[in-house]
Amino acid sequence: MTIRHIIILMNKIDIKFMKTVLEEAEKSDKDVPVGAVLVYNNEIIAKAHNCKELETDATSHAEILVIKEASKKFKNWRLNNTILYVTLEPCPMCAAAILYSRIPKIVFGAYDPLYGAFGSTMDMRDLIKFNPEIIGGILEEDCSRLLKDFFRNQRNLNE
Repeated sequence: MTIRHIIILMNKIDIKFMKTVLEEAEKSDKDVPVGAVLVYNNEIIAKAHNCKELETDATSHAEILVIKEASKKFKNWRLNNTILYVTLEPCPMCAAAILYSRIPKIVFGAYDPLYGAFGSTMDMRDLIKFNPEIIGGILEEDCSRLLKDFFRNQRNLNE
């Protein structure tokens, strides 16, 4: 298998899991539609969506909930050899949790120009000395559309 074939295969796998993340994000109801999935050995071991409004908890971001669920399953806070898929570039709180959890690869869809902490507004890897692979822009258009539709609907409700 050539490098090109490996890259194409990786992209297909990333797209497959990003589609699952989009489905999860659609469950967010009144929350910003962000979904996250943690994968180990090509199997989903945890998935979640934003639940801040539902749980009245500012820390109930999809990424945090996935990390908690996976840590319980593994009985370990170190989530080595996993891949995190998320619809939106993680915020500083989530990025810190991801880095402290030692997740070695993060794949996200939409870039976050307001709070993105893996390159858009800052890079938390500069503050926390763990350097995972970061891949942004996978199914970016679909992820962005989901977010834009949510915020458009919110504005229409408030008019």
